[in-house]
Amino acid sequence: MKTKAFRAAFPYTIPVFMGYLFLGIAFGVLLASKGYNALWAAAMSLTCYAGSGQFVAVNLLAAPFAPLHAVLIELMVNCRHLFYGLSLLEPFGRTGRLKPYMVFSLTDETYSLQCGVTPPDGVDESWFRFFISLLDQSYWIFGSVVGALAGTLIPFDSTGIDFAMTALFTVIFVEQWESGATHLPALTGLGATAVCLLLAGSDHFIPFALVGIAAILLASRKRLEAYA
Repeated sequence: MKTKAFRAAFPYTIPVFMGYLFLGIAFGVLLASKGYNALWAAAMSLTCYAGSGQFVAVNLLAAPFAPLHAVLIELMVNCRHLFYGLSLLEPFGRTGRLKPYMVFSLTDETYSLQCGVTPPDGVDESWFRFFISLLDQSYWIFGSVVGALAGTLIPFDSTGIDFAMTALFTVIFVEQWESGATHLPALTGLGATAVCLLLAGSDHFIPFALVGIAAILLASRKRLEAYA
């Protein structure tokens, strides 16, 4: 049962592998530039698997010790996962004892797969979803370790390498724009974010934008379901 689920899940994760390999390398190089070796990269990607949150954490590690500031920054960066989780309550609720790991390993790319794929006939849904998440995290760990080793052994200028995560989000946005039956969610995100950026400023707009986007999408739920 597990082997069949693994084989069914693997092909869906190949695009994530290509993205996470290079993003993980970028993270590893950035971490190494701050003086942390491959063991730190592996440990962080294993226990603090947060994608963009890890990029932010690199600068926090190099900054003066300010735990409250670090918690608030990471909360702002990752609070979008609260909304991800709401849309996966039902499918994750069926995964039983695998649920804690499913919640822990939810990233932007994994969320896209979990929402967009259906297990083939005869494949256990719980293990299928579990292996999607596990494979995605393993790709990230591998990439981050390779990047940290490269950054330690081959010194080079890492300026701008943290832009890799922004580039990935841009690609995901474009793909969803092209494949979506309606552009309302994308336009909602752009509009609400722009308004909140103008009103709250670049340091505080993220939580306001997320709340605004969620409120608008909830109010438009019936209209969006018509396109499903």
